[in-house]
Amino acid sequence: MASAAAAGAPPGPAVPRSRKSVTGTRRTVAVLFLLPALVLLGALVVYPIGYSLVRSFYNASGDGFAGFDNYKTLFTDDGIRTALKNNVLWVVFAPTVSTALGLVFAVLTERVRWGTAFKLVVFMPMAISMLAAGIIFRLVYDQDPDKGVANAVWVGVHDTFAQSSAFPKAHPGRRSPLVAQGGGFVTKTAVRAGQPVALPLVGVAPDQLPDDAKKAAAARPEPGKVTGTTWQDFTRGKGVGRLGAPDPSEVGYAGMRIEAVKDGKVVASAKASGDGTFTLPAAADGALLRLPASNFREPYNGVDWLGPALVTPAIIGSYVWMWAGFAMVLIAAGLAGVPRELLEAARVDGATEWQVFRKVTVPLLAPVLAVVVVTLMINVLKVFDLVFIIAPGSSQDDANVLALELYRKGFAEGQPGVASAISVFLLLLVIPVMLFNVRRLRREVRR
Repeated sequence: MASAAAAGAPPGPAVPRSRKSVTGTRRTVAVLFLLPALVLLGALVVYPIGYSLVRSFYNASGDGFAGFDNYKTLFTDDGIRTALKNNVLWVVFAPTVSTALGLVFAVLTERVRWGTAFKLVVFMPMAISMLAAGIIFRLVYDQDPDKGVANAVWVGVHDTFAQSSAFPKAHPGRRSPLVAQGGGFVTKTAVRAGQPVALPLVGVAPDQLPDDAKKAAAARPEPGKVTGTTWQDFTRGKGVGRLGAPDPSEVGYAGMRIEAVKDGKVVASAKASGDGTFTLPAAADGALLRLPASNFREPYNGVDWLGPALVTPAIIGSYVWMWAGFAMVLIAAGLAGVPRELLEAARVDGATEWQVFRKVTVPLLAPVLAVVVVTLMINVLKVFDLVFIIAPGSSQDDANVLALELYRKGFAEGQPGVASAISVFLLLLVIPVMLFNVRRLRREVRR
């Protein structure tokens, strides 16, 4: 009977065994190894998120329930609305420009022999902390062209095409024949041919005079012409020198422009030589001599990069400087995996290099470009260091972003409830981007 049962009876249920992974690791062992990471994740991520969510519904003291008042503040407080607007600019422009530059660098460096060295230089800013980068660009954007690189370049380019005056502080001295008019100066009486004219000025520091300035000389009369001298009518020392006449130690205003004006129209003009002398033709006879306002234009001091209008684009520029190398490296790695046969086939079919780039290379790099853009979008939503360090106090409100406003509300203004609401709002902004990234990764795995 026992033998019959053994022969005909169905086998009993199998004894359950502990499942193993493909590497042979038991589930229990895997959980034990993951437990420290899970504890840290809960303590450093899950708990702070939960606490911030709860805290966002309480008032500043934490004793009273505020409901959704803190969330209403997000859309009524001027500082937070400015921060939200700036965050939109950051999310739109910073990842786009960084990715575009990274794509251009990655494609072009494949065609040059020193491409690896170029990639190293472009990627190097990634080794610098946000704090250090902020300090660097605070100096780069300094208003003084002698300190700020950006304004030094900008002023150099500007002065190449529109040179600033060397006499911005010049003005008539005592007993001068000149009076102020329209930002410049004009003689009180008309001039006559054959009678030299003296146009003395004061107010220019000796070290600010033009390099080609020489000792002032008295003009000599010339028949049928108007001659004169314009110079620095000042000699150091009490009672030294003569007013209205060049002295041996006085210097001419080299390059000063002089115009002869009749009935409101310029009939002749000249520029003073190194010793300050000038000559006008016979048409200047009976005219008033004018030193136009262009002689006294203030030196161009560059662009106020960190002013209210440009501070956010300037800081985004510093971010692009840091992260374009990151985008370039990832895109270059993806470009290495692009089948060369497809590119060559497109060229054989008659496609130009621009068409190959636009219709073959970019579509094949789309998954990599998506990774770079999404990563940078998440990163810029949290940007804090660059804005806090680069933006001066006078324009920090104009450069404000949500992460900086969170810090200000929580620590400077004593509103932890509003700060918690901002942190929850930032989390809600990041979640859709993260979900998009997760879905994209799953699609890649299925392929």
